[in-house]
Amino acid sequence: MISISNIGRRHSQQSAMTHQPLLNGFWKSAIVGIAVLACSFPTTLHAQKNNNFGQSGAPEAEGIELLQTEAYDMIRVKDSAKGGWAKVLPLPFPGRKLPRTTPQGFLEVSILGLPGKKFKIAWKDIEAIDLWEDRLARETRERIASGDFDGAYPFMAVMMRDLPENATLAELRANYLLRDGASHYQKKEWKETLAILEELRRFDPKFQTKVVLQKINEIIDTLMESMLEADDLENAQKLLSRISGDYKPSEIPTIERWNAQFLAMAEEKQAAAIAARDKKDFRAARKLARDSLHIYPKVPGGIELVKQIDTLYPLVRVGVLQRATVIDPTQLDNWPARRAGELVYRRLFEMRGVGPEGGEFEFLFGDTEQSDDRLEFDLNFSPNGTEPPLDKIDAYQVADALAARAQRTSPLYDPAWASSVEGISVTSPREIQCLLRRPHVLPASLLQVWVDGTWISDDPKTPTGAYKPDVREENLTRYVLTQRNKDFPTQPREVVEVDQINAADSVSALLRGEVDVLDRLFPADAERLRGSKKVRVGRYPLPSVHMLIPCSDHPYLAERTFRRALIYAINREDILTGELLEGKTVEGCRVISGPFPSGTEPDDPLGYAYNESVKPRPYQPRLAKLLMEMNQRQMKSEAEKKKEEMPAMTPIRIAVPADNVAAIAVQAIKTQLELLDVFPVEIVELPPGESMPKEGTADLVYVAASIWEPSIDARRLLGPNGLAGSQDQLVGLGLRRLETARNWKEVRDRLHDLHQTSNHELPILPLWQLVDSYAYRNEVVGIGRDIVSLYQNVRRWRLAL
Repeated sequence: MISISNIGRRHSQQSAMTHQPLLNGFWKSAIVGIAVLACSFPTTLHAQKNNNFGQSGAPEAEGIELLQTEAYDMIRVKDSAKGGWAKVLPLPFPGRKLPRTTPQGFLEVSILGLPGKKFKIAWKDIEAIDLWEDRLARETRERIASGDFDGAYPFMAVMMRDLPENATLAELRANYLLRDGASHYQKKEWKETLAILEELRRFDPKFQTKVVLQKINEIIDTLMESMLEADDLENAQKLLSRISGDYKPSEIPTIERWNAQFLAMAEEKQAAAIAARDKKDFRAARKLARDSLHIYPKVPGGIELVKQIDTLYPLVRVGVLQRATVIDPTQLDNWPARRAGELVYRRLFEMRGVGPEGGEFEFLFGDTEQSDDRLEFDLNFSPNGTEPPLDKIDAYQVADALAARAQRTSPLYDPAWASSVEGISVTSPREIQCLLRRPHVLPASLLQVWVDGTWISDDPKTPTGAYKPDVREENLTRYVLTQRNKDFPTQPREVVEVDQINAADSVSALLRGEVDVLDRLFPADAERLRGSKKVRVGRYPLPSVHMLIPCSDHPYLAERTFRRALIYAINREDILTGELLEGKTVEGCRVISGPFPSGTEPDDPLGYAYNESVKPRPYQPRLAKLLMEMNQRQMKSEAEKKKEEMPAMTPIRIAVPADNVAAIAVQAIKTQLELLDVFPVEIVELPPGESMPKEGTADLVYVAASIWEPSIDARRLLGPNGLAGSQDQLVGLGLRRLETARNWKEVRDRLHDLHQTSNHELPILPLWQLVDSYAYRNEVVGIGRDIVSLYQNVRRWRLAL
């Protein structure tokens, strides 16, 4: 007989023997595949004995090691057969159950770690066979009994994954959930206990049904009481709504109690709403009626009351990430100023859409006509007039404003219009004729004049739009309708802009119904919200262009080489994709190489100004550092020639508006620039509503610009009096050439040239463009599609539950 203990000692004796079947011991080797000499068995087994094979004694305790190896059964040999043990691949017993009686003959096995070799053991020499699943179940039970639920779960999880039909698994899992729930119950962790017991209920509704339902009922009572004490009505209502749908009152008796209590609370709010309505306190009535419906959605008459109040006093709450402290519908760089400006003021020409040949503009007082040679531009006033308060403005007053815009001494002076217009004449009380020096492709874009209060009064703050600012409360700004229009009976009487702490909170507020509309979404949030059934998401057709603009006399930022180094030092693709888009792919969001938008899709006509041949500079921090060293040597050489001191490298201060996207982006930019270890970076936070820092407080400012019509906005961004305040001669030449373009081909070609010049001279540091989105609840109707600005169709808004 060859026992486990003899295999190693007989290795030398067998090494010279030819292969013989080992019939006289309890192990028999069966060669699989090519012939293998018997002498190889002892060597192999001896080498593996500490792990998968033992000549005597018992294997080490397994425990957590069971999770770190492949499945195996354990065979123990009787002492009468010289003992030992072996880990073998799972045995192919029918149903994985051991034979009830000991079979005759031999059991063929494969020892773990010895692939391709088969061994035989006499059934009569086997003391015990411990199956893989039995050991997993045993380890699970022992840990459950000791209260180690975290330790028990991995063993049970392996069984759930690999042995889902195991007879003991269901009982094991149910017992685990019950005892784990009891453990959390003793710690007064009510939410965790409820979640575990409900999982047990779903897994096996028949397992100790009475006990489980009794505890669920008790815990729901406790949770509801604690939520009401904390004034957390929202989560209490959610819990009540869920359990009312998941259980019958006969199963959870407390459902009826809490439904009755919440109904009473809702009816109390409803009564207060009716009282406020009768006093014509519609703001309070609206809030109370919606609170009543939110507390108990099935409160009798709840929906009807909300509809009635909305009809009497339509009010829309708009969530905003930046409140407007300045109201100006013409600003390129200030989103909240432009947004609020659309409510309060009008413009002589307003952009209402985009087409294949630039923006589509509407004349405030009628319509326009341009001659075939593009040298005459006529403004025709509507015979029906304009609604108040602009109804008294006539052609002569508009002509005076156009003339002032062409006069250098006027505060309304615009060099682009002045260089384009030859003469202005009022040909009739309802028509103005503008003669142009040269053909212009889109003269309306030159006349986006802010129609402020001076057009109708002595006070420039007098509203000319549909709304006026009312009051600024703690976290909201109210705009009230100046005059009702019978053609728009459902137009909101009041638009309330509600400040949101951050993008995540704004989305939650929209889903909860605390606000009806969000004016601007974090890009990744927009993609997530598209799957919601409660809200709709729309995209503004024109992307915003994000950039860093130098705004100080910092000596290093004045150097083009240094600015180029900054671009190479910022991993723009990583910040855009990883931080702002959160790994999602959003069409139209991309890194850019110049100051103009590239459109939202390939061959988008809206990207006519973007030069695709100018590729964005890649992230190359080593090159960035080399360029900075080169720049420093150049500056040192210049200083020595002028016999001046070398300018000191002071911290670079980056101003950031009170905006989520800007804050996240600038923090990432700061981290990457400081990796160069050349200069410190400081972040300057701008007050809410402000887009540009005060003089001397920052060196760069993060700007998200609305470049809606590049042929006109190029000067507003890059010109000497624009945001960048560029004095660069090449940039100036590019702007002048653009303004003399006679047709769309020349406009496009010269914008492409200006793009290339900007990429070389870097008056601004281009980052990326983002496609901006808005969202609104399904109850808000009339917002429209492809709107350029949020309040474009505010007259048509209505609430419909």
